[in-house]
Amino acid sequence: MKTQGSITELASGFDAIAMEVFANRLLSITESMAINMMRSSFSAQIKERRDFSVGLFDGDGRLVAQGTHIPVHLGSLMGAVEAVLARYPRGQIRAGDAFICNDPYVAGGTHLPDISIATPLFVDGRLIAFTVNIGHHTDVGGTVPGSTSAVARSIFEEGLRIPVMRICRDGKVEEDILNLVALNSRLPEERMLDLRVQIATNERGGEEALVLVRRMGVDAFEARIQDLLDYTRRRLDLRIAGLKEGVSGSFTAWLDDDGLPDGEKVPLSAAVSVEEGKLVLDFAGSGSEARGALNIAQNALRATAYYCVKALLDPDLMANSGMMDAIVLRAPERTIVNPRAPAPVGSRTIACQRLAGAIFGAFQPLIDPDTRIASGFDVLPAFKLSGRQPGTGAYYICGETMGGGGGARCDGDGMDGIHVHITNSLNLPTEALENEFPLHVEEYGLVQNSSGVGRWRGGMGIARTVRSTHDETTLEARSDRHKAGAPGAEGGGPGGVGRLVRNPGAENEELLSSKVSGVVLKAGESVRIETPGGGGFGYPAERPVELIAADLRDGIITEDHARAGYGDVLVNAALAVIHDERGQSAA
Repeated sequence: MKTQGSITELASGFDAIAMEVFANRLLSITESMAINMMRSSFSAQIKERRDFSVGLFDGDGRLVAQGTHIPVHLGSLMGAVEAVLARYPRGQIRAGDAFICNDPYVAGGTHLPDISIATPLFVDGRLIAFTVNIGHHTDVGGTVPGSTSAVARSIFEEGLRIPVMRICRDGKVEEDILNLVALNSRLPEERMLDLRVQIATNERGGEEALVLVRRMGVDAFEARIQDLLDYTRRRLDLRIAGLKEGVSGSFTAWLDDDGLPDGEKVPLSAAVSVEEGKLVLDFAGSGSEARGALNIAQNALRATAYYCVKALLDPDLMANSGMMDAIVLRAPERTIVNPRAPAPVGSRTIACQRLAGAIFGAFQPLIDPDTRIASGFDVLPAFKLSGRQPGTGAYYICGETMGGGGGARCDGDGMDGIHVHITNSLNLPTEALENEFPLHVEEYGLVQNSSGVGRWRGGMGIARTVRSTHDETTLEARSDRHKAGAPGAEGGGPGGVGRLVRNPGAENEELLSSKVSGVVLKAGESVRIETPGGGGFGYPAERPVELIAADLRDGIITEDHARAGYGDVLVNAALAVIHDERGQSAA
């Protein structure tokens, strides 16, 4: 393949149309796997929130296609296959095998609840591919229900660590290993059932892949994979070459703390530059290893960086190993972005989200001004409520991760109540929550006054209030941006901060910290989670009066908040617009 010129200057015989058809056929296999996993799983985490991902790798362990699900799972998918190939010589990998792993330090994981299953695919004794999936399991042991606490001090508090092991041999499940995993969970039956679904999902994907391979032939299949990876690599090379020459950027985002209540602010720094045709992301200046569970393991760092590059330079680029060759990551050891065992990593998505925001900020000088954006809420607020089911006494764990406000864009308002960056799970529907757990949802909406002001306002955060209907309900929660909101851009104001409130509106109302563990609720007590909003873009004085009027009319902001952010002149004009609209409506 040539190194200069257009994308089309690939090896002779390259057919762009055929490659596109082939790429979409691979994606259809991963989507079929995803549908199977979603419809067959037993836990609400997978079947409702869709906290899982699937992927297809070639026989050399290179990622070929990832289902369009959770970006941070890219790290665990890659890590699982790399760990399998590092642990077992190719001659020891056989048809009928499947491998299980989750450990961030020895098996390519990012945190322990995410369990990966990798299944090799053979044709005539030749290893040609791996089907892989990862599912977030509701509980894998550890000190707290749900196995994820921001205040954990060691990975040994976070649950069962699984190195690469065979979970299937000769097509049969290793029941001893399945029983071991189940025994270490507070929900053993759910673990066994979901793991069986993961095994079956890979088998289903392998069957569909074999149909394609037999139609094309093994040699053609592998040649088209190489074409696809070459195309992806060349396309990203051209995007990198198109960046402003000689320009670099840097940005520092800040965590409220290191996971513990007495912790000080922690910097997450990113610098972006181009060196000899490579895109270099340097994280020097980031804080030291966190005492709590906010550390970012290697594959979580990789997934975060690759997502950012794809999103900023070429959103339509396929997520495969071809895009990774041109990206260089530099992360100092013994820092929050490059920890060493046994540093805890369970709440790594809080730091990953903030790091993604730092990478986005660092890229701003290099990219087209017409694509710039203010900081989003850039965190993954989460809560878990657990206890015993009334009547049966069976243990339950209800977990949820929540969206917040997206950053305002240079040409429009930020999106309200969304997941950003490396997470992409759905909300847990109120109907499902109340049907499966002894809990009642009292409120689910957007947080007034949470959007950063500006020519374009930031997105709004989410509020959810859940009431316990029985005693001895235990709350675990983790979030960030409770001390300082998402910064605005080019004169825009910061987004609103998050809050966690016990018994909101009652005489015994209590404001909790952003990271709590083991809070016990009595029957009738409730907890309200408010997520942060996004930063505004551009000076507030430049916001059109009609848009301020619409925000007031729709209850997005109160009059007092509007006056503080936009000033009396603009707000008075906006109120006049609303008055005229009401007069015309009455007439």
